Amino acid sequence: MTDQITPTRRQVLLTSGTVVAAAAVTAACGSSDNGSGSGSGSSAPAAGATVDTGDMTVGGGAILVDQKVVVTQPQEGVFKAFSAVCTHQGCVVSAIADGKINCACHGSVFTAEDGSVVQGPAKSALAELTATVSGTTVTVT
Repeated sequence: MTDQITPTRRQVLLTSGTVVAAAAVTAACGSSDNGSGSGSGSSAPAAGATVDTGDMTVGGGAILVDQKVVVTQPQEGVFKAFSAVCTHQGCVVSAIADGKINCACHGSVFTAEDGSVVQGPAKSALAELTATVSGTTVTVT
């Protein structure tokens, strides 16, 4: 005859709570498909995003977090647009300064000129989008 151990109700509840918590942490930390690093849905940039040219300095730009778009002005009067979703693990980039687009999640850096990688861990460039200027408005498609 073998002894059979029956878990108590408390042991069952504690074990299930631990499993649920572990699953939630794994989903939050391991996901690279939500695009924002903050749990906000699709990673696809929004077409039709707009920004005022006066909001951008040369070597700087604007990050439209909700639209997942980054618009830069690498040279006076030249505007570029890229997906703001870092190619490393899907965080939205965090800053633009001195001609560089920075991702605070893991330290990747991209050029404001063409979105190429300056510093990893990202290995591929930000996806380039079309920036059209009309008057003082840049529209991204």
